[in-house]
Amino acid sequence: MTKPLDEMTNEELWRLFPIIVCNHNPIWKENYLLEKAVIEKAIGIDNITRINHIGSTTVPNLVAKPTIDILVEIKDATDTEELIINMKEASYIYSPQPHNPPPHMMFMKGYTNDGFRDQVYHVHVRYSGDWDELYFRDYLLSHLDVAEEYGKLKIELKQKFEYNRDGYTYAKTDFIKKITKLARAEMENKYGV
Repeated sequence: MTKPLDEMTNEELWRLFPIIVCNHNPIWKENYLLEKAVIEKAIGIDNITRINHIGSTTVPNLVAKPTIDILVEIKDATDTEELIINMKEASYIYSPQPHNPPPHMMFMKGYTNDGFRDQVYHVHVRYSGDWDELYFRDYLLSHLDVAEEYGKLKIELKQKFEYNRDGYTYAKTDFIKKITKLARAEMENKYGV
């Protein structure tokens, strides 16, 4: 019998859920929109200040992990305990994120003891802010040469870190920081609240 996901070590999880990089799939936008409605219902539209599709799956022609990342910004007064309960009822796995910005939470869907199932989603929940992910996404959308460079880096890193998600993520950090700095200079305070 296999262990439950929440009892597996990172190494066991990384073997079960390796880094996969594939060509862009136009269905990702539609999947985001469908899941956005699920999230709005679970969290309550009155609790959400902004919701965005972020990450590589937003950029046409960019290779990506087939995971749809969603940034949900909530109001300060949102009952986070109720939010957790409602997201779990919507088939999400809750993942406390003590090192992420408040309210320190992420939700995942599409993970099973048999590996990935259907579309995978990562929902990053934060209070309203001026988030780097939005600038990075917009810069890739408007600078296709940079998106192509990022795609090459992702393919190279997938070869090195197929079974090490932390290593894969960390190895992209310098590139992402450099591009985000350029994006913020170009877009100034586009997402300021």
